[in-house]
Amino acid sequence: MALNRRKFLKKSAVTGAGVAIAGSALAPNAQAAEATGGQEKAPKRYRFTVMGTTDLHGNVFNWDYFTDKEFDDKAHNDVGLAKISTLVDQVRKEKGRGNTLLIDAGDTIQGTQLSYYYAKVDPITAKGGPVHPMAQAMNAIDYDAAALGNHEFNYGIPVLRKFQEQCRFPLLGANALDAKTLRPAFPPFSMHRLRTPFGRDVKVAVLGLTNPGIAIWDKANVQGKMTFPGLEEQAAKWVPKLRSMGADVVVVSAHSGSSGTSSYGDQLPYIENAAGLVAEQVPGIDAILVGHAHTEIPEYFVTNKKTGKQVVLSEPLKWGQRLTLFDFEMVWSRGCWKVEKVGSQVLNSNAVEEDPKIVKLLSDEHAKVVTYVNQVIGTNAAEMRSEEAPYKDVPIIDLINHIQADTVKQALASSEYASLPVLSQAAAFSRSAVIPAGNVTIRDVAGLYVFENTLEARLMTGAQMKAYLEFSANYFTQTAPDAVVDPAKLTNANGTPDYNYDAVSGLSYEIDIAQPAGSRIKNVRFEGAPLADDQKFVFAVNNYRANGGGNFPHVAAAPMLWSNSDEIRNTMIAWVKAKGSIDPAAFASVDWKLTRNGAPVF
Repeated sequence: MALNRRKFLKKSAVTGAGVAIAGSALAPNAQAAEATGGQEKAPKRYRFTVMGTTDLHGNVFNWDYFTDKEFDDKAHNDVGLAKISTLVDQVRKEKGRGNTLLIDAGDTIQGTQLSYYYAKVDPITAKGGPVHPMAQAMNAIDYDAAALGNHEFNYGIPVLRKFQEQCRFPLLGANALDAKTLRPAFPPFSMHRLRTPFGRDVKVAVLGLTNPGIAIWDKANVQGKMTFPGLEEQAAKWVPKLRSMGADVVVVSAHSGSSGTSSYGDQLPYIENAAGLVAEQVPGIDAILVGHAHTEIPEYFVTNKKTGKQVVLSEPLKWGQRLTLFDFEMVWSRGCWKVEKVGSQVLNSNAVEEDPKIVKLLSDEHAKVVTYVNQVIGTNAAEMRSEEAPYKDVPIIDLINHIQADTVKQALASSEYASLPVLSQAAAFSRSAVIPAGNVTIRDVAGLYVFENTLEARLMTGAQMKAYLEFSANYFTQTAPDAVVDPAKLTNANGTPDYNYDAVSGLSYEIDIAQPAGSRIKNVRFEGAPLADDQKFVFAVNNYRANGGGNFPHVAAAPMLWSNSDEIRNTMIAWVKAKGSIDPAAFASVDWKLTRNGAPVF
């Protein structure tokens, strides 16, 4: 039975469900059982493999558009779907094409300048517009299904719907509901039949779950349109339905980490990283492809509390650096297929070459983006780098804060808040960002601000800003006054990512890392005087933080004075274009420093 994609998408929007049939020619399955001794027959067995990727973030090629050269890191990882395609072909050849499925766990269309270009510069939503490179690549590789990630919503629902239309596989989101009807806004699941040598197919259901944090992080795009209940709740609703529909195997593709934690505290009653809880609490799941956390989990077993059954979880590393393989062993028992054994592993994409098919398919799109990002937009008087930004006040972060504060001041110039001082926050999104001396290009600025955040202005008090700074200082590892300071061990305490450490401009302050978390902020001053608790400020802040991302205190509840729909990255590019030149001497200053009992660390 052939799948009519157009009818499928139309039906899915109404019913929230879809079925796909794996109709490729059956490759010989080495586990087909034979009669033993001419008497009793051995049990019928069948093996198949579900491959998985996650957090591809717009990476097709092993290329870094911010450095304009081949991607590389300290571990010599490679990235991109062109590499994944080669691995997938190898697995399909080894296992037999009809004995495999390929799925993804979300965050597909945001992250590189390639994905940005086809959302904003030459948008896929334009009349007669291009097909998104990620859709082209994933269609060519022949994905079977993909879950929605939270970053799918960054460019707005129209871009996401156009991407969905361009994909020849379903985008799944059982907990992405229409805000008015509370019915699924995307297909909750897909069903796949794998033909066996024994006459009865194995039915594999893939349930897609996305992240409830979308309601906070992309509030401007989804409020009043979609709602995102918890993963456990929706899994408990859908898994029994899938079993009743005859699913022999249930695989969950979840854009949600495994740790059971949240970055937005109690602002929503749902857990951000809930994949482990889903495995533990919802019976009937055999495997979970984990996403969102950008960690590598080759194989991790969770025991379901109700059944005692082991559920296997795996998370391949981001950007196409790894490919997960779930290997299933099935046995025919009492008239149906049962999972006898399942395990997982990951393959490293740096072990293979890029698939020439994908390279040829998207070479023109790649070339357009390389030309775009290398446009010169201004000059810079002195090189600025971000390596030390997580633990020192450096000019490159001052540049972000300077542009944000300047933008907000201009926006509020004719308002009742024009006389209030403006503070600004910024984080080191990348430790490898460089604004070179001399010519400055789009990629130089874009490499400093890699997220699609927008800018807001919130009203804050001095007391609230102190609490904000104190929370931010949790990022540092407590270090005794007489201990040797190792910058490599000084930051990211309790797993806090770099993007959740904010440096604030407009105030001067010290962070005493010899003190325990919660008691580190010292000597906070505004214009040379001790900061008054009742002093009012306009706070220039990105929408992720303003909407609760990172769970910083007060800011999400603070009155909004102004907001901008354009990305901060574009605001920065436009600012540099308008000024024509950057001079760090005009804005760089050391306003914060790390201390121990009053003595500077650096």
